[in-house]
Amino acid sequence: MSSIFSKIVAGEIPCHKIAENQKYFSFLDIRPLSKGHTLVIPKAEIDYVFDLEDEHLSGLMTFAKKIAKGIESVVPCERIGLSVVGLEVPHAHVHLIPINKVSDMSFERAPIEMSQEELAELAAAIRTALA
Repeated sequence: MSSIFSKIVAGEIPCHKIAENQKYFSFLDIRPLSKGHTLVIPKAEIDYVFDLEDEHLSGLMTFAKKIAKGIESVVPCERIGLSVVGLEVPHAHVHLIPINKVSDMSFERAPIEMSQEELAELAAAIRTALA
């Protein structure tokens, strides 16, 4: 059974895509902890990030690094935090979250509100920064 992330990659569910290549895909989280909160996933349907082959895991992190630099150039923050939780969706993924303090990474906080228009504009700005 394909995960919601596989359906996003396939275009069956809309998203605010940031970037993709043959193996990896990134898009804005629709329930962001902060402006610019982005998910980075392998396109392969592998549930647990530490079940990825070493080459695939290192590729995911290298792809995430590029995306983080793009977010950082658009969203004012101290740095981009990286979190691997992996309980909410059975598809390996990492969260890239613009942060100014440690508590900005807490998933116990309520997500911020952003309209679809704001998300679309932000995704476009990050894509432009990556170009």
